[in-house]
Amino acid sequence: MTELTAFRAETRQWLDANCPASMRTSMPEEETVWGGRRAQYPNPDAKIWLDNMASRGWTVPDWPKEYGGGGLNLDEQRVLAQELARIKARPALQSFGIWMLGPALLEYASEEQKQRFLPPIVRGEIRWCQGYSEPNYGSDLAGLQTKAEDQGDNYIVNGAKIWTSYANHADWIFCLVRTKPDVPKHEGISFLLFDMDSPGVSTTPISLISGASPFCQTFFDNVSVPKENLVGDLNKGWSIAKRLLQHERQMISGIGGNSALGGGSRSLSEQAKNYVGESHGQIDDPSLRGDVTHHNMNDRAFQLTLARSAQEAASGNANGHLASMFKYYGSEQNKRKFELLLQTMGSQSVGWEGDSFNGAELNTTRSWLRSKANSIEGGTSEVQLNVIAKRVLGLPD
Repeated sequence: MTELTAFRAETRQWLDANCPASMRTSMPEEETVWGGRRAQYPNPDAKIWLDNMASRGWTVPDWPKEYGGGGLNLDEQRVLAQELARIKARPALQSFGIWMLGPALLEYASEEQKQRFLPPIVRGEIRWCQGYSEPNYGSDLAGLQTKAEDQGDNYIVNGAKIWTSYANHADWIFCLVRTKPDVPKHEGISFLLFDMDSPGVSTTPISLISGASPFCQTFFDNVSVPKENLVGDLNKGWSIAKRLLQHERQMISGIGGNSALGGGSRSLSEQAKNYVGESHGQIDDPSLRGDVTHHNMNDRAFQLTLARSAQEAASGNANGHLASMFKYYGSEQNKRKFELLLQTMGSQSVGWEGDSFNGAELNTTRSWLRSKANSIEGGTSEVQLNVIAKRVLGLPD
């Protein structure tokens, strides 16, 4: 028996014994586990599943064990993902700390900061939000004006951020601030971490067309931040900001490589069969069948490309500009998915409320509206196309 075969057998046995039955079902949005000190668990099994996975570091299986991660190599990570898919396990934890901040800390933080912040992220004890975009500056991230002034042992932060996802629920924020004003705008920026319960921090949710309010405007009024919370060098935060954006874009691109509905429910093909009908296992409508098949083929090709990129990165051949390509394509693929989902539903896709529409239909319509934001968050599609034109194709400014 090879080491990988033995790892698969042990992993399968552990998952069968430690994943509660209710965690092997489709996950309603209200049961999504974000963790944090104010976390609510409508399903108590979700906390059990989180704690079980965190005990092995498998909420972040690729992080080093010394920081609470699983320490798995690429082959072991693939086996774990396959075994989780086999039992249809829900994600144990959703976290901006895992997707964005953690990888940046691994690369830029001091050892003390890594030991302080990474293990709690793995265990789901801190819920993070991102303080990047600002009012009046749109995609001009480097034009940010939130300032942090040196006051001895602390920085005093004043300013505002916008589109801070789930800031009203977050425990801590990773925030870009201007620490030196009289220099070119890409310089004089620093990367700070601070507690959202600090005096002077306030948030206001922003309602979207979908009816949800995942985004907030966040205000800082003389917020005191210890200097030990500065990550990297003073005035050199732009390098960290760019690196973190690559991780964010990689995360957003992943939503476009899976044709399953949110929460692991029916696939696009299965939903089409349910609404349009099927014959001999195929969607009755030949035109729709062709569109769904084409979309699923693109999904599979995209998944393989992402996997190949991950293998190249593990071998030390990472290309940072691929994140922009993946983010752009993933965003468009996800929007196309929801267009097809609405097409399969016919008149049932136009509902907003009422007994004529079930919960899944109403959720799909709202999710379709929400998908439009994929072209904006993490850097607009126009920004990604500019990056691709300049950094990949080498076109002139």
